[in-house]
Amino acid sequence: MFLFSSAAMVFYGPISYLRELYITTAMTTMSHQYLARILYSDSYIVKIMEKNRIKTEITATRMQDVTTPTLLSVVESIYNSDMPEATLKDIEVYKFKREELNKVELINLKGSTYTGFLLKVNDPSRVFLGSTNKLYSIGVKLKDMVENYDAFAGINAGGFDDPGGEGFGGVPTECIIEDSKIVFGDLNRYYDIIGFNARNVLVLSHLTLNQALDAGIRDAVAFSPYLVVNGEGIIKEGNGGWGLGPRTAIGQTKDGKVLLLVIDGRQLHSIGATLKDVQDIMLEYGAYNAANLDGGSSTVMYHEGKIINKPCSPYGDRFLPSAFLIRK
Repeated sequence: MFLFSSAAMVFYGPISYLRELYITTAMTTMSHQYLARILYSDSYIVKIMEKNRIKTEITATRMQDVTTPTLLSVVESIYNSDMPEATLKDIEVYKFKREELNKVELINLKGSTYTGFLLKVNDPSRVFLGSTNKLYSIGVKLKDMVENYDAFAGINAGGFDDPGGEGFGGVPTECIIEDSKIVFGDLNRYYDIIGFNARNVLVLSHLTLNQALDAGIRDAVAFSPYLVVNGEGIIKEGNGGWGLGPRTAIGQTKDGKVLLLVIDGRQLHSIGATLKDVQDIMLEYGAYNAANLDGGSSTVMYHEGKIINKPCSPYGDRFLPSAFLIRK
């Protein structure tokens, strides 16, 4: 009786947050939407999904306005070879700053419904995009992609065609720009670009690939939603509309540090995180801009010789079309 009463309180009682979390989690899976539909009407599900949807509709014009790349003065004053001579007065201070710039920190994350990892990369020039060398055929496992590019760490990036959850990662769903060259995508189609420009600034902008190249984007994929824009969280109410699940995200602090995030999900040790959870984590660690990447069973992080999270696919980590990597 107690269990029945408790379940009734969750599904039909006054605790709307839990009910909305249940519905949004079920409705953003490929094969478990029935878990919401057996309990609630389609009209109620639509209402809840709309309530939790990220409300900020960002047009191309507005997005370009708000994501004018910030001058990363702290990092650039250290990194640039033409730094003013005045900054070299104290060589010990300079050496210390260079050592700080070279650091990559692995941070363990734990919330009420999730565990995960955050890589904080002090030098943004070390973060770049890798992609499969068998485009249209098959993706590459993250471990192999890291080795192929002589990197030492990375996370999955863009999405791929995945009918029935049986895709092989060879056909991206959006676009790929690698080393200032278009690897995949339609030149004149608009994409929600997530990538770095030549000055190592993370740019979030709704652009065509032609516009992206004109803007100096060196490495990018397209995905959504954006979570933090110019220091402000985009999700103002609700959980983001995607419920709990495995998540991958990327962000950058105002002084240039890159944040690479993975959250495990759909497992006993970690149910998963909402998009609002991911936004809050990024803000907690100082993200000035941050965006969601492909999650679910694709979520994976490789660091110093091994996969460090636990992908939820029963077959282990998946074949990927692209990944954000860290140079040695």
